[in-house]
Amino acid sequence: MRLNFGVLKRPKSPIPGFGLTMGYTVFYLSIIVIIPLIALFTEAFSLGWEAFINATTEARVVASYKLTFVTSLIAALVNTFFGLIVAWCLVRYEFFGKRIFDAIVDLPFALPTAVSGIALTTLYSSQGWFGQYLEPLGIKVVFTPIGITIALIFIGLPFVVRTIQPALEEIQIEQEEASASLGASRWQTFYKVILPTIFPALLTGFALSFARALGEYGSVVFIAGNMPFKTEISTLLIITKLEQYDFAGATAIAVVMLVISFVMLLLINMLQRWSSRRRGMEAI
Repeated sequence: MRLNFGVLKRPKSPIPGFGLTMGYTVFYLSIIVIIPLIALFTEAFSLGWEAFINATTEARVVASYKLTFVTSLIAALVNTFFGLIVAWCLVRYEFFGKRIFDAIVDLPFALPTAVSGIALTTLYSSQGWFGQYLEPLGIKVVFTPIGITIALIFIGLPFVVRTIQPALEEIQIEQEEASASLGASRWQTFYKVILPTIFPALLTGFALSFARALGEYGSVVFIAGNMPFKTEISTLLIITKLEQYDFAGATAIAVVMLVISFVMLLLINMLQRWSSRRRGMEAI
């Protein structure tokens, strides 16, 4: 009797093999991301190290860094808190007009940023719908850091909501019911059961909102007023340098923003990975 041990073959996949896909990935990322970044660094350091330091540490430039990062951080934190509430409402409850509200969340994605800036400036100006009531109270929004923060909140909210929604949808109601049956309060159930599950998504939403705010220009330029040392953000200063044909100075500022943003996002991703691993170890 003769036994025939055939070689098992993997079923054919509609997606090409590793070699082809990896090669295309490296090529695509090189053309779209890596080579432009290399060109950015090359242009920035064409100034020379001393000139690079001087260009990136001017008092006006440092003031723009502080304003950009502080307003972006505040906007991302606000979006993380209220984005969680919005996502929770859209996932857990059924109500009239739910689909309309769900679509409104994506509106900042669809609107041109310049349109968003004009709309916000109109609302919060001294004669605007909101501004006419805020200014008598001593709260001036237009041409202040408050206006910049509001614009950054507007454009960053969808990133948080759309990141948290899938995480909330994956949570089984039985887990909350089991927690309640063991005597846990609503706050304890949220803190011990729900929050650890959605925490990685919460961090991702925060990171996306923060990164989006750092690079925002169109929605901020109208409401900021663009006053040096007061309401001038880094992206606007980069545009100003370009208009003055100071390409090396503009790229130097852009490199600093890029490096700081990359480091902060890297730290957030490391924290997210640590949280996921810790959650997995606790599950075991």
